[in-house]
Amino acid sequence: MRVPLSWLREYVELPEEVTPRALASALISAGLEVETVDVVGADITGPVVAGRVLDIEELTGFKKPIRFCRVDVGGANGTGEPQEIVCGARNFAEGDLVVVALPGAVLPGDFAISARKTYGRVSAGMICSASELELWEDHAGIIVLPEGAADPGADAYGLLGLRDDVLDIAVTPDRGYALSIRGVAREAAAVYGVPFTDPADVAPPERNDGGYPAVVADPEICSRYVLRGVSGFDPAAPSPLWMRRRLHLAGVRSVSLAVDVTNYVMMELGQPLHAWDRSALRGPIEVRLAKPGEKLETLDHVVRELDPDDILITDDSGPINIAGVMGGLDTEIGDASTDVLIEAAHFAETHIARTSRRHQLSSESSRRFERGVDSAVQMAAATRAVALLAELGGAVVDDGVTHLDLGAPRDPIVVRADNAGRIAGVAYPVETEIARLRLVGCEVVQDGDTLSVTPPTWRPDLTDPNDLAEEVIRYEGYENIPAVRPRAEAGRGLTRGQRLRRGVGRTLADAGFSEVLNYPFMGERDLDGLQLEPGDARRSALRLANPLNDDEPLLRTTLLPGLLKALVRNVGRGFGDVALFEMGLVYRPEPGAPERAPMLGVDRGPTPEERAAVDAAIPNQPRRVGAVLAGQRERAGWWGPGRAATWADAIQAAREVAAAAGVELVVRADRHAPWHPGRCAALYVAGADGERLVGHAGELHPRVVKAYGLPERVAAVEVELDLVEAAAGAATAPEVSTYPVATQDVALLVDGTVHAADVEAALREGAGALLESVRLFDVYTGEQVGEGRKSLAYSLRLRAGDRTLTAEEATAARDAAVALAAERTGAVLRG
Repeated sequence: MRVPLSWLREYVELPEEVTPRALASALISAGLEVETVDVVGADITGPVVAGRVLDIEELTGFKKPIRFCRVDVGGANGTGEPQEIVCGARNFAEGDLVVVALPGAVLPGDFAISARKTYGRVSAGMICSASELELWEDHAGIIVLPEGAADPGADAYGLLGLRDDVLDIAVTPDRGYALSIRGVAREAAAVYGVPFTDPADVAPPERNDGGYPAVVADPEICSRYVLRGVSGFDPAAPSPLWMRRRLHLAGVRSVSLAVDVTNYVMMELGQPLHAWDRSALRGPIEVRLAKPGEKLETLDHVVRELDPDDILITDDSGPINIAGVMGGLDTEIGDASTDVLIEAAHFAETHIARTSRRHQLSSESSRRFERGVDSAVQMAAATRAVALLAELGGAVVDDGVTHLDLGAPRDPIVVRADNAGRIAGVAYPVETEIARLRLVGCEVVQDGDTLSVTPPTWRPDLTDPNDLAEEVIRYEGYENIPAVRPRAEAGRGLTRGQRLRRGVGRTLADAGFSEVLNYPFMGERDLDGLQLEPGDARRSALRLANPLNDDEPLLRTTLLPGLLKALVRNVGRGFGDVALFEMGLVYRPEPGAPERAPMLGVDRGPTPEERAAVDAAIPNQPRRVGAVLAGQRERAGWWGPGRAATWADAIQAAREVAAAAGVELVVRADRHAPWHPGRCAALYVAGADGERLVGHAGELHPRVVKAYGLPERVAAVEVELDLVEAAAGAATAPEVSTYPVATQDVALLVDGTVHAADVEAALREGAGALLESVRLFDVYTGEQVGEGRKSLAYSLRLRAGDRTLTAEEATAARDAAVALAAERTGAVLRG
């Protein structure tokens, strides 16, 4: 909403010393988002005056008509003699009052005016058009001022409003009243505590009947409907200069007097209006919802299929308007319209909002209706419009008036007298709260410790006690609410889960991973790309009612889609060696859970049944950590050829996550989408109830790589951090032995189908308490071990906490470990 300060000052008595930027700052403090303060006309300097054309000489011999004019500019040129000016415009005659820029003036675009010879004559100045002064869009010719507007030589700056300050306000959806000069003026008056003149305070008509016949089918779609008409309107009457200038400053294009009047009143009062050529109407008007199959050609020459949710204005011929959005082509005001019917209505906000989005028609009218307009200003707006048509267009206002008032009075909101103070944490006196609410326009009745507050009709956004508290707080000043730092209870610190998440993040960052934060949304296409089977639990996702992106309407059930798309973006920008990780929630609905949670009011607490219904709709939200790797894990250099990232690096990342939690990870081969069947590991941790699956790691399936456009051989891991945390016991300090370690290496021959993890588990159990660690350091297959067999070489570190181990003790522990491995896996000690 663009608000010219000169227009605003007509309705609020701002102190003279208030600057535009000070006003903007005050309105911002009160909650309006003033984005900029534009100084319009600041680039126009020098003498710009009114002048009377004394005589015109038509010059011949040129490719276009040229006129040599003598213009009386009074004493503005310092001599009092007529100014001689060459001009090519044809829309003025001798005796007309025009606007003249004299030598020394500078017009927009840094266009300096000087005396110069052109077309064989000396032109000492310029007769100006509206476009040259950037007053409004007009290419018809120069400005012809109304007779008597000014004397020759009079300054044109004030006459035309060449300079003005304009506030550009970004109006939030809850403050529709600010989409008008009236609404902003009321805010400014409240901020500065100065008188406010309501432009809607016009004399009502003497009668409320006898107007054009109309009916409203349903009060729920239109609570008030007003029609007023004029006859004998001059369609050729021009819009006055002041109106065209104000509309231009407010960002509205001037069209014709009838249309300009409706737009002017809309900008002034916030009430959208529509003007019809009354002779084009066929029978009584009806306000109703559209019927299936109905169509309407709107003013933009588009034939639109109407929806049963659209509010229509109809006559006997069918639809003539999409209510609150756009008019129909057949009944628009034309060059021959002499009888004009003005409509002012209060339509249902939700219907208008849905219609505007459905038809992709966002207009100044729909913007106001969908935010909520004053439900009692319709008669004033229509009366103001017909009065302007009569004053400026020579029309006669019809005696008859159509006024259908189907609305119900607003119920009062009962609040505690100290409600605003309790919410802000500031002790506002009750008298202050009452005064601020009355300043907004509320009717307030105090009854002991409670207030009964009836909001005004122009504030449909005030619906509950918190809204009323906001009004008190913002006028008292958000900056006056003290900032109090919350004090943490002594001895608390981070929770166990917080320490774990920080530790995991540091561990992965130390290992060379970069953390990313992705939106928690995904689509069916993402799940298809992961090659998930139709019955996979990860396909059961919660669908958003209003997604940010139609391609991602689901809450994620796995971290992998976001990580893989982030990997693609990095690779596409030239970063081929990538290691990314993310910690975050995934959303896993319970089988049979409702698809929607119930919408609860804010006027009371929920009942146990309502709480249960909400809880049933909330999905499980486990916290997970995921990582992806591509390219070189170890870069090449003078130290060596480097090494590509493999499935083993993904498993190692999982081991480091588990180590950060202080738990041991058990790794076993598995088949699980989206990983490659032969390069996928299931990850387990041991708990009181046995081993629990906490995630998977490995190399992604080639079909997944192709679906996402990934580089070859991408590795990934996803671990449920909540399960890892649950398996972690109380943190204990490790025992550090001062005695030396004994190392024993063993090489075991096993069948090719035996998993190294099973061999390792047997060695750990067999070696007993003396085993400090076991590490697989070599895997060999070839002719020396036979077809279908492999050699696994392990290093066993043995240590006792109370003595130095003897060679016999170390050998016995090794032999016990080998014996158990042989018993469980068929391993044979390799010679």
